[in-house]
Amino acid sequence: MKRSLKFTAGSLVVLSLALSACSSGKSGSDGEVLHLKWSTWGNPGELKRFYELTDQYNKDHPKTQWELVAVPNDGYEEKLITQLQGGTAPDAFYAGDQTVVKLIANGSITELTQLMDKPSSPIKASDFAEGLWGGSKKGDQIFGVTVDCNPLVMYYNKKVLQDAGITDDPQALYEAGEWNWQKLSELTAKIQAAGKYGLVLEDWSSPIYSWVTTNGGKVYDKDLGGQFVADKDPKSLEAFQYLADNVKSKNFVFSGSLPKGQGPDAMFMSNQVGFGIAGRWWVPQYNANTALQYDIVPLPTNTGNKMEPAGIPTAYMVMNKKTAHPDETYDFLSYFVSKAGQQFRLKGGNAVPSVSGVDDLVLDKDAQPAHAQFFLDAREIGYALWPSESAVAGASDVVKDNYDLLLLGKQDAETTLKKMAEGVNKKIAEANAK
Repeated sequence: MKRSLKFTAGSLVVLSLALSACSSGKSGSDGEVLHLKWSTWGNPGELKRFYELTDQYNKDHPKTQWELVAVPNDGYEEKLITQLQGGTAPDAFYAGDQTVVKLIANGSITELTQLMDKPSSPIKASDFAEGLWGGSKKGDQIFGVTVDCNPLVMYYNKKVLQDAGITDDPQALYEAGEWNWQKLSELTAKIQAAGKYGLVLEDWSSPIYSWVTTNGGKVYDKDLGGQFVADKDPKSLEAFQYLADNVKSKNFVFSGSLPKGQGPDAMFMSNQVGFGIAGRWWVPQYNANTALQYDIVPLPTNTGNKMEPAGIPTAYMVMNKKTAHPDETYDFLSYFVSKAGQQFRLKGGNAVPSVSGVDDLVLDKDAQPAHAQFFLDAREIGYALWPSESAVAGASDVVKDNYDLLLLGKQDAETTLKKMAEGVNKKIAEANAK
């Protein structure tokens, strides 16, 4: 998540782009009210729930008043790091799986392990799935807590499929074991022939690697020190060639080649595209559009199996090391990621719980889409971004830059994987040498 999430600035509801300095004031025990701030990115549906949670927390804690300052995902990391350096960053904030690595390295966020180990702490490390820590851990030290998780699935726009004359139902195809890459290419070709976009591809790690793993491929090998090995894996090469071929035929389109401001979520909602890959973060805004006809299905496979592991983006709530009020900030962070906090935030959409006991939220009768169970199914077999990459600053940039060249038709699949391996493994070696 970033969650490794990718939202355009145009899809955000932003109250203010200027973050004020870390909170000042007295502790509140003398009657004064503390004013603290936290920040995140998010689409309109997500932000609505975040504002509601903040308001409720403030009602329950009248001596500590929090303000949410929403920031566009585009440029979020750069803005945050600049403000941390200048002493103007919020008290608590979201950090994506790659950003948190940089913040640990530069010492700008609080190490949380001792706080979580205290008997009085409302959250414990054991409350959260071990596989979701990603780069938020350095050894046994915890610097960020997963806010929730977002298993990737495939959304489909029923109207776009219908307008293209498609009678195949992705649900029926899945149940019959026929929801595969070949069928996806056939359906997107029909959509493209009808003047719409078949599938928009995005260039961040979780969806990139999901194509490899739904083909039975392998990206990293922990037995080789976490090295990138997809360049030596025929299944990975096959996956990248499949993407390149479908972009060339215009069945798929790369988001980086679209006009500025055209995001896959907005295009899907305006019936311009048939399929999209995302987590549960699209649900709130889609459910708010009563005219939109959509559902979800697992990512198609190329192995003969109905379902294969796919990526699970996540993000982390972290504490500014320079906050003037660490106790109050930790209390807010703890509530936000706790069972109660996730139950409040995730009702009606946003994400899938990363703590046990609240899965019913995903299946609530009002929590469309109809086949929401697939979110939970994908969580059970999916994976967060490999620590080999998320814990190595710059590794994901190497992957993204070369993937972009592939989808822009400027680099073939074999060269792309070779350059990814060279660049990523160099960075892993440099990190291990420190």
